Amino acid sequence: QVQLVESGGGFVQPGGSLRLSCATSGFTGFSFTKYRMDWYRQAPGKLRELVAGFPTPDGRPNYAESVRGRFTTPRDNAKKMVYLQMNSLKLEDTAVYYCYARYQDTEYWGQGTQVTVSS
Repeated sequence: QVQLVESGGGFVQPGGSLRLSCATSGFTGFSFTKYRMDWYRQAPGKLRELVAGFPTPDGRPNYAESVRGRFTTPRDNAKKMVYLQMNSLKLEDTAVYYCYARYQDTEYWGQGTQVTVSS
């Protein structure tokens, strides 16, 4: 049973930084490396949106325009973990952030972690 568990959310002032972690379990052998690992977020009253990690044809992550240049998503295949480094946070970054894994028709979601940007 694959599980994704996010952590690292919390309160931060505008301009601050947070680092979210997505710990995974249940991936056997090298199967984790086959999965694309993305980050989504959902703000109150809004649809869930893709934020970071969807790979381009060259395999590198890409980012939503709203976070490009501020967020990065390092991936540690040895630890089977993915991170979301968020810098220069803005009020509009407030949301529940979700880790997502997908390979072909198989997908998994984490439970989400709340990020609140407030002065």
